[in-house]
Amino acid sequence: MNGKPEMNTDETDVEPTEESIPEKDPDLRSTEVTKGPESAPHRAMFRAMGYDDADLSSPMVGVANPAADVTPCNVHLDDIANAAIAGIEDTGGMPIEFGTVTVSDAISMGTEGMKASLISRELIADSVELVSFAERMDALVTVAGCDKNLPGMMMAAIRTDLPSVFLYGGSILPGQHDGRDITVQSVFEGVGTYATGDMTEEELYEMEHEACPGAGSCGGMFTANTMASISEILGLAPLGSASPPAEDKERYKIAREAGEVVLDAVENDRRPSDILTKESFENAITLQTALGGSTNGVLHVLALAAEAGIDLTIDEFDEISKRTPKIANLQPGGTRVMKDLHDVGGVPVVIRRLLEGGYLHGDAMTVTGNTIAEELETLDLPDDEDIDADFLATTEDPFHEEGAIKILTGNLAPDGAVLKETGEEGFYHNGPARVFENEEDAMAYVQEGHIESGDVIVVRNEGPQGGPGMREMLGVTAAVVGQGYEDDVALLTDGRFSGATRGPMVGHVAPESVVGGPIAALEDGDTVTVDIRNRELSVDLSDEELEARLDEYERPEIQYEGGFLRKYGDAFDSAANGAVTNPAVKRDN
Repeated sequence: MNGKPEMNTDETDVEPTEESIPEKDPDLRSTEVTKGPESAPHRAMFRAMGYDDADLSSPMVGVANPAADVTPCNVHLDDIANAAIAGIEDTGGMPIEFGTVTVSDAISMGTEGMKASLISRELIADSVELVSFAERMDALVTVAGCDKNLPGMMMAAIRTDLPSVFLYGGSILPGQHDGRDITVQSVFEGVGTYATGDMTEEELYEMEHEACPGAGSCGGMFTANTMASISEILGLAPLGSASPPAEDKERYKIAREAGEVVLDAVENDRRPSDILTKESFENAITLQTALGGSTNGVLHVLALAAEAGIDLTIDEFDEISKRTPKIANLQPGGTRVMKDLHDVGGVPVVIRRLLEGGYLHGDAMTVTGNTIAEELETLDLPDDEDIDADFLATTEDPFHEEGAIKILTGNLAPDGAVLKETGEEGFYHNGPARVFENEEDAMAYVQEGHIESGDVIVVRNEGPQGGPGMREMLGVTAAVVGQGYEDDVALLTDGRFSGATRGPMVGHVAPESVVGGPIAALEDGDTVTVDIRNRELSVDLSDEELEARLDEYERPEIQYEGGFLRKYGDAFDSAANGAVTNPAVKRDN
């Protein structure tokens, strides 16, 4: 087995003695299953898998690997994990690889299956915690590919508080169509363009073949790359580890180094609780908003902070975004992809500009034991003046004076709603609501050509509990944009959006409809206002009328009587708190 102990097929009888086991740090948790005569049965099980005395005297490092053939984001992760395993072995550790689940957000998008996406974040965190707890592991390397892998793995590291290194599998290279870079976002929008007759079926078929040329997560600053970037600034992953493409040889060098760094963290007893502070999370929000990162980043950063016991509210995203310039020209709000960022130095060049501009806490710690500022000094980055200004702006002359993430409130979202500004600053929209009880009905309305300029499409019953699972709706949002309504049709929902979504799309409306949030009171024709400059999401109804409608509201019948959808659906907290399910970190909103 590549990078792992060879299976022991010898039939020679061995009389193991306590003296044959090398000395081991008595403070390591794995001594419970590797040291002393009482651990002989446990050691026997390890020996069956090819581990020897040297392994059993070493720190036991779990390698959590969600490799699968269900998504290109994860199809290569066995190779990534093997490189990390080699680094662990060469640095004196005992690697133990184990698997966990993943789902493909892009493949489940627009179907009932998308209800599983956010739940997979929770299940990944739960399963990694479970295995590392059961097997008494000393440390973790958590590998991730598709969107929810990333926060799920980081949540597990924080919750277990074992010395840990986060390892991203890297993003896909852009496809080429008619001389331009395209991603899967282009194909989703192409579906909407095809529905209007402005694209032929043949061209859509060509794009389908060209958009995703190999392994890796979606290439724009969508959810996976947003969270990979955040893993660096949080200090859970080494600086420079987010941007190398999935199929680049540098990706495997980074994976091997992750195996080395985790042993250093064990030796120095460096844990997530030693790294993460309120300042770490303020840095994360600053980077997210400066990059134009995914709205899902709001949900996931809130969840990570909750797991870490850091008091962070959704309002702080807006406060930080207001004072943070948007300096990156990355899809979906811009034109470039993660590979382009890698070619000019990766996420560290963005961090450097923000730090020099006074927007970051440079003394925040990282998994290497250095601060952010110290770690930057160890990197060989291009000179600032050599970076294309059309791609990465300065903080003095940014693309936008404010960051991309906006938190809207008002009588439709008392606990907040999330929007990523991808067009002109200060969007204002006032129009009639077109209300749908689920995503499918809204998609049918759009695809059948009923959409009109000025509409406000409302999709409810798609929140964490109501879905359950808080589906992403790239299918609907991309169809709206693909039909040419990016600037004159708004959409709001208690569900989520893909990181690839662009246009005036407002998600995470809280409270959600099934718990009696005001979105449940909307009716066709109500006048809804989306005012980004004033951070307002409201309906032209009096408090008395809203309250009267909500008094008459009847929650829809529960769709799922059992299984994971019911179990996790019942456990979800509000989106305004990160939609967590861990009972220890849930809070009343």
